Amino acid sequence: MIQVVMDFKMPGKVYGTAMSSIATAHMLIATGSADVQVRLCDIASGAFTHTLSGHRDGVMSLEWSTSSEWILMTGGCDGAIRFWDIRRAGCFCVLDQSRSQLGRRPPFSQGTPKRVLEDFIASTVSTGKSSFEKTPVSQKRMPVGNGKKQLTTSRKNQNVSGGPSTQRLHPGMSSSHNRATAHYGAVTGLRATSDGMYLLSSGSDSRLRLWDIESGCNTLVNFEAMRLQTSKAIQLAAFQDSSLVFVPSMASVKAYDMWSGTNLGTFRGHYELVNCCYFNLQDQELYTGSNDRQILVWSPSIPAVTVMEEDDKKGQTLSTDRDNWSD
Repeated sequence: MIQVVMDFKMPGKVYGTAMSSIATAHMLIATGSADVQVRLCDIASGAFTHTLSGHRDGVMSLEWSTSSEWILMTGGCDGAIRFWDIRRAGCFCVLDQSRSQLGRRPPFSQGTPKRVLEDFIASTVSTGKSSFEKTPVSQKRMPVGNGKKQLTTSRKNQNVSGGPSTQRLHPGMSSSHNRATAHYGAVTGLRATSDGMYLLSSGSDSRLRLWDIESGCNTLVNFEAMRLQTSKAIQLAAFQDSSLVFVPSMASVKAYDMWSGTNLGTFRGHYELVNCCYFNLQDQELYTGSNDRQILVWSPSIPAVTVMEEDDKKGQTLSTDRDNWSD
């Protein structure tokens, strides 16, 4: 029987929690609530160990870095995305949507070729009575950035990986940088790529943005039109190589190519708002949860050839048994 073994009293409604998947030196759970402060709960001691102050409104989304166990990224209802090194006081980076550069477009990895992604999109079925709608590829031209990495100040040399820096400038020393926003409205979701190089964010402004973590710049990927929830955090999901991202969009889930922003398709099956999704790499399945109290499982359908081969094998087995046990 499952029992509660630890209880942390929060100052307001809890919007989200996050725990590092690579941490070995700590057992911290980052929590965001209606309160402006981010609290870190230590499940080893049962106490709060850190309080991170900087947001001017509630904290709706949290994500740990996938390359450093000390780096935490938070998104607030104030539209800001802040980077924290929990070993030091204050945040060391605030993303600004006006700072942009043309993002890199890495090729598909050998482990997950483009054909696999297309097959998953084209043949996905759910365990419920659901359908998948293929979306035609848009012919929109991608916006081109200036290709330059801008620095907000000549005295700053940020290092998101948590390594040593020549001189780290606290945003409190630069009021304009401290007030920067990543979205017009609340930041409702965050998802870091598996290599720790990029961060995907969603906002109540119905925008999806891809950030270069090293430079802190918006990569200007133009994600095709979507509608996102405005008052609740959503959970994004991505393939292991981060080439495909799944985004809850009202009562459906949209699949996008992360590097081009192309909408590859829409998963329809829920009857109410979808709040979260998770991709299971091992079983190649997508799980989605909605306000309709249903959890749908989406998986590629088994090819007809495979089914026929399995039926033939079963038939051969039965024939062998009959021969062995015949009079």
